[in-house]
Amino acid sequence: MAMQPNVDLDAALKEAADKYATANPGSRAYHEAASKPIAGGVGRSSLYFRPFPLAFSRGEGAYIWDMDDHRYADFMGDYTAGIFGHNHPITRRTITETLDNGIALNGPHKHEAPFAEALCRRFPAFEQIRFANSGTEANIWALSLARAVTGRTHVMAFEGCYHGGVLNFEHGPAPVNYPVPWVLAPYNDLDGTLALIDKHENDLAAVFVEPMVGAGGCIPAEREFLRGLRDATQEKGIVFVFDEVMTSRLGPNGYQGEVGITPDLTTVSKYLGGGLTFGAFGGRTDLMRHYDQTGEKPLPQAGTFNNNVLTMTAGLAALEEIYTEDAARDLNARGDDLRRRLNALASKHGLPVQFTGVGSMLNIHFTAEPIRAPEDVLKTDLRKRDLFHFDMMDQDHFLARTGMITLSLPMTETEIAGIAAAVDEFLASRKSLLTG
Repeated sequence: MAMQPNVDLDAALKEAADKYATANPGSRAYHEAASKPIAGGVGRSSLYFRPFPLAFSRGEGAYIWDMDDHRYADFMGDYTAGIFGHNHPITRRTITETLDNGIALNGPHKHEAPFAEALCRRFPAFEQIRFANSGTEANIWALSLARAVTGRTHVMAFEGCYHGGVLNFEHGPAPVNYPVPWVLAPYNDLDGTLALIDKHENDLAAVFVEPMVGAGGCIPAEREFLRGLRDATQEKGIVFVFDEVMTSRLGPNGYQGEVGITPDLTTVSKYLGGGLTFGAFGGRTDLMRHYDQTGEKPLPQAGTFNNNVLTMTAGLAALEEIYTEDAARDLNARGDDLRRRLNALASKHGLPVQFTGVGSMLNIHFTAEPIRAPEDVLKTDLRKRDLFHFDMMDQDHFLARTGMITLSLPMTETEIAGIAAAVDEFLASRKSLLTG
């Protein structure tokens, strides 16, 4: 059904939210029931949106179904973790075969080293790695390693960036953040960042950076910015960490392979566990050797499920059989093409709207001004982003409330053309609301 144009943004947003609520009684009922045992009704704060979040019953290929049996093309992709789509036959086969031999084996097992070797081959910055259970954990372990090895206390991150549930700087340091002395620097501002590095160089253990801001708006770092950080940290003995929890999917060897810059440590997660819980960190051998328990004063690094058998086998199958290097090239080329198509639609309608990103990750922004840092996103009218979210769901496309769009491997030209048509309809029918 075609959307009706509105002249008032608040009224249009209320109308869209009311329509959504009426169309989704099953999700409303589920959220009300879930709110009794689960604080807030959701297990991840990022999944909540008003008046209540969609709740889902199943997924297959590039599609998901909600509690009212509405089908959506899944362009959220579980915030980049869902790169394989849903119910992939190789993942199903691998998990079934693994279950036949037990999943809690009490020690090192035959699937652990092969998966580690595959990760080190895929991401050359990994001379050695350690496993964890999530991206948040991987980043905590990496910063803890940097502090232990350097004997310094402070860690630099960037304003508006996100490195995990307790490493969140989207709106300044979150009150639940991991309690280390943080130095926050301006993203894509090399001069400003270098001044802060000079000021704190005797205390800085590590500099953490997303080579492309993920959750904060799919904002690529300028290559000169990353090169300047690499040079400064190397000169001053500061551990340089690439958070590739989201961005490792953006090239066959991670996004660091695309920009040609090698950090000291890298953190990964999301899809690399084959759809199961997973995290890893690794890098230079002289840093990672501190976990060698035969060495002098070795560092501990523990976690009951770090090397869980299901993740090790599903992750290896994902790397070697599903998201191969060729598959990575193809998916990201398709993402680049979609971003060009969507930006062409914004130009066709003469609207101050743009899609930023790299490869299979992109994000809508309602401004014609350059988006170079997360603070630029916060200057835009975020109500338009919420309206976009509701209208895309109304047209059977599910994506992040923040306007992030990700592609998955099962998607074909049918799904790509479908979201392009949905965006075209949105821009046409809401044009009067998007011009200012």
